[in-house]
Amino acid sequence: MKNIELKVVDNILTIQVDLTKEFGPSSSGKTIIIATTEGNVPIPDHEDKKIGLNVYHKKS
Repeated sequence: MKNIELKVVDNILTIQVDLTKEFGPSSSGKTIIIATTEGNVPIPDHEDKKIGLNVYHKKS
């Protein structure tokens, strides 16, 4: 995972992303990646559940 923190408290999933960071262009080159799980990953302490997340913006 890049720039994503997952935390579960009392069965509530919290996702934290620093929106000031960038990791370069997407594979298509059309967007800039801010954060990604790089596919589906297990949720902490709930491995039977998965999350896949991408945060990006359009390339300037």
